[in-house]
Amino acid sequence: MQDFFDKRHSNDIPNEFITEFPGGIQLWIKREDLLHSKVSGNKFRKLKYNLLQAKNEGKNTILTFGGAYSNHISATAAAGQLLGFETIGIIRGEELENSDEKWSPTLKYAASCGMKFGFISREAYREKDAEEFLGNLNTKYFETFIIPEGGTNNLAIKGCEEILSEKDRDFNFICSSVGTGGTLAGLINAASSFQHILGFSALKSDHLKDEISKLVAKTNWSLIKDYHFSGYAKVNEELINFINDFSKKYKINLDPVYTGKLLFGIFDLIKRGYFPANSKILAIHTGGLQGIEGMNRFLKKKKLPQIE
Repeated sequence: MQDFFDKRHSNDIPNEFITEFPGGIQLWIKREDLLHSKVSGNKFRKLKYNLLQAKNEGKNTILTFGGAYSNHISATAAAGQLLGFETIGIIRGEELENSDEKWSPTLKYAASCGMKFGFISREAYREKDAEEFLGNLNTKYFETFIIPEGGTNNLAIKGCEEILSEKDRDFNFICSSVGTGGTLAGLINAASSFQHILGFSALKSDHLKDEISKLVAKTNWSLIKDYHFSGYAKVNEELINFINDFSKKYKINLDPVYTGKLLFGIFDLIKRGYFPANSKILAIHTGGLQGIEGMNRFLKKKKLPQIE
């Protein structure tokens, strides 16, 4: 298992130059989406030390949480199949339990990897971090290794610290999308003091900054909350057109939940004069492309453009 992770190092992940803007501002993208075809981006990083710890503890089953379109659920199922773990997903939405024909592409893929599901109500799901709730899971699913929603814990942050390497010290700004905050925390910990870390929130939340502050000691970071497009997984035609135009122009696919909003925000901030002249910006591509198929189903129902 160690070999699986060791074959993929930060130094092997390319930083692709995108374009230079007026004022000498350069934009580059770190292609973390190329880490692995099924366990890509920050999910690879977050799972690495969790799965190594599970092996060290002699645990053969991984239990985790997510919604029906979760990148984390998909990646955990794939990693489990590749590395010999049984996997269990506690999924938000009890209405899906007996309606597998309504399952998202993500759930169908996870099931094909051998993941078993426990579907619970949205009300019950809100208790997923509570001690009593986790205790009941440990009783029901004996001898499992539990990973939180989105994969974020101290082991995940340790993995995300490996996203940056020595070659990235030339950048003034490191930019990443933010869901649970684990990836951003790892970047903050790994960055040099002269670098500023910008997190672009994918959530319409007033608590995310406080949550990230609990995970880091440094202060050279900011949370940008203006590009969530009304909330998690919410999109509009402007965002879809940006993603499609970006893909055509730069030959890099973006997902609509995280990286699409990240790059939209960076381009808009550059246009608004946010970055000083001659800034060198590195955007982290955190993967998540598996979610495009499910989003396109939604867009088709809403008669909106598809992500190409």
